Amino acid sequence: MAVTPFISLSFFFLFLHYPLLSLSTNPEGNALHALRSRLSDPNNVLQSWDPTLVNPCTWFHVTCDSNNHVIRLDLGNSNVSGTLGPELGQLQHLQYLELYRNDLTGKIPEELGNLKSLISMDLYDNKLEGKIPKSFGKLKSLKFLRINSNKLTGSIPRELTHLTDLKILDVSNNNLCGTIPVEGNFESFPMESFENNRFSGPELKGLVPYDFGC
Repeated sequence: MAVTPFISLSFFFLFLHYPLLSLSTNPEGNALHALRSRLSDPNNVLQSWDPTLVNPCTWFHVTCDSNNHVIRLDLGNSNVSGTLGPELGQLQHLQYLELYRNDLTGKIPEELGNLKSLISMDLYDNKLEGKIPKSFGKLKSLKFLRINSNKLTGSIPRELTHLTDLKILDVSNNNLCGTIPVEGNFESFPMESFENNRFSGPELKGLVPYDFGC
């Protein structure tokens, strides 16, 4: 008879911790919760991001498809601050990454290049620094890339010239250097997309290296 309370208590604690265990089976929920832990959120826009739920599809600012895969993250103009981590690269089905007009700092993670389904990335009007990741060249579905008005440095990765679906690019108002690519879709982007940087002009292939002036 003395064993019964012990068994009941064990099942109680198992039930109590089961939601936390269920989260570990959802890498997208883990990735978003890791993002939340990196951010300061004075307006409590992330208050609904409950890590004990089976998936993040009921969280505000998160949109899922019919298979409960995260396809949109909408945190633009949300007054959040902090850094972006490599965990975001686990959102394999993400199509729209909207983090514009916040107070994000630090480098753009290379792991964002793993988001093979991404259509739009808006990181503009933050305080992001460092180089534009070369891994962005793997984002073959990307159509809109707006990373203007940050503190980015270095040259434009030539890997971006291979993004044949890219329609809109804006890298203006950073501290980028070198030359402006002229291959691929870059020949159709307006010069306003590159203004207020330290570019030495359009690339002259065979005459000067693309990172000339960096």
